[in-house]
Amino acid sequence: MPTENEILEKIDQAVVDCDMDAAATWARASLENLVDPLTTLDALTTAIQSVGDSFGSGDLFLPELIGAAEAMSAATAILEREIQARGTKKPQAAVVVIGTVFGDLHSIGKDIVATLLRAAGFEVCDLGINVKAQEFVAAIKRTHADILALSALLTTTAPEQRQVIQALKNEGLRDQVKIMVGGGAITADFSASIGADGYAATAPGAVELARRLITI
Repeated sequence: MPTENEILEKIDQAVVDCDMDAAATWARASLENLVDPLTTLDALTTAIQSVGDSFGSGDLFLPELIGAAEAMSAATAILEREIQARGTKKPQAAVVVIGTVFGDLHSIGKDIVATLLRAAGFEVCDLGINVKAQEFVAAIKRTHADILALSALLTTTAPEQRQVIQALKNEGLRDQVKIMVGGGAITADFSASIGADGYAATAPGAVELARRLITI
């Protein structure tokens, strides 16, 4: 019978190796061996944070980041079912709603930011691409998000970020959420001009910005 430390080491290695099957297998083994699912979840979080740091420093590349995130998700799904069955509450994490604005179908940059935010311990609600302003508003109401992250790659869709912020103002929600913007079409000056709370040029920079925003 493996010890708790052995199981947690295997979980960590499965994430680093981008091995979904192994991650799920060791997640089940952790439950069979009576390891607290919150402890195993912490180990998964530590593992994906390490992968995210390596990606940010250029030691790992996008396929490894995505593979590690998929392995973590495979294990997390098993653990969260058990957590819910026990009625145990996970520690509250800051919530980020993220999406690419209406008219823009680009997802890679947004997906990387979402993955790194999860790795950093944020709870992420990813609305996908081509998201209308009212869909962002509805998600903020539903999740009580701390941060809204808006992506736009095209100069033609960048103004839609302004429309989302205006929609939040119209609903009386603007002061309840921090707004960060990014994407190929966005600059720091543009961010300031539309009333966003911050701008990041890179995915690792977006994580650091999110951390700063939740402490303000």
